[in-house]
Amino acid sequence: MTTDIVDQIAGVTPELDELRRRRPVTREQLQASFDALFRPVSVAHVSQEERELVAAFATRLAGDTDATGTFYADRALAADPRRAAIVLAEAAEAATTGPYGAYTEEGLRSESTDGPRYTPDGDVVDALGSRLAAALAHTHLLVLRPREASGDDIERLLDAGWSADGIVTLSQLVSFLAFQQRVVTGLRVLGAAA
Repeated sequence: MTTDIVDQIAGVTPELDELRRRRPVTREQLQASFDALFRPVSVAHVSQEERELVAAFATRLAGDTDATGTFYADRALAADPRRAAIVLAEAAEAATTGPYGAYTEEGLRSESTDGPRYTPDGDVVDALGSRLAAALAHTHLLVLRPREASGDDIERLLDAGWSADGIVTLSQLVSFLAFQQRVVTGLRVLGAAA
């Protein structure tokens, strides 16, 4: 039987387990998404190490050094200790609140907020490689500035050696992690209240 990763990260109690059992399809699909992204049939377009490193970066961007952030940091450190140390340091530097970005729609422009943009410096690119460095920049964009994503961002990934399938997987990974973090945070809040 597969360990339920959300249960593991959130430290689900019997009471929370009962609550989660009310939505069995959601629970099963969340685990199936984890399995598809982190126990894939093929790593031809995104290596296992890249998946772990991007996950550690993405979950730390909001400053999450507890629960989900720690879970993925530990996985990244086990998969690639040298690059994980750099990725975690970069995530700590790039961590912020958000999201940020400019609305182009006239009725929403007043809600635009400016915030930091992440671009790895030359030393980081040299240490991580241009492919992973581009993935981190794209991850920061998707997590904190999603409304600014454009075709130019896809071109930067392609130029760094990402395939179309790899870009889709990278984007799915970041999206999944954002959802998983929300579920874990909610469960931890409910657990603390109980």
